[in-house]
Amino acid sequence: MKRSTFLLGLGAAFLSACGGGSKFRRYNGPEVTRIILYKGRRRLYLMNHGEVLESYRVRLGFAPVGDKQIEGDGRTPEGNYLIDRKNPNSSFHLSVGISYPNRNDVAAARALGRSPGGDIFIHGAPRPGSRANGDEDWTAGCIAVTNREIEEIFAMVNLGTPITIYP
Repeated sequence: MKRSTFLLGLGAAFLSACGGGSKFRRYNGPEVTRIILYKGRRRLYLMNHGEVLESYRVRLGFAPVGDKQIEGDGRTPEGNYLIDRKNPNSSFHLSVGISYPNRNDVAAARALGRSPGGDIFIHGAPRPGSRANGDEDWTAGCIAVTNREIEEIFAMVNLGTPITIYP
């Protein structure tokens, strides 16, 4: 009885190691030297100098037209930023942080007597199979991709990578 229990446990451990699939991928290709987002086209590009390494269809803030000005406006910021953090424990599968707000964003919001907001990320869906991967813009100002795509982006992009967000 003990031997069969041991073999059953060993088999279960082996199968769990083979299946399941980690959300953490490895990437050994060319360095991502820049990220470019065209909000109007809903396209995100991972670039190595002038070459497109990957391209993704994205979803934006729930009010996507125009530059983010204040916290809660539902807009995705426009301008030049950096990837400044990675969150492996994100509520949105995985996420890669964008250095919004910069000094100009803070000054513009203060001139309106408001906060610029923050916590702008490229991220996946809040839960597997959620409606978030559909055709509508749904974030609070972030850039959303599928969970499979954020796994690729998370592996490919390094801290300090510049990101330019165009209208």
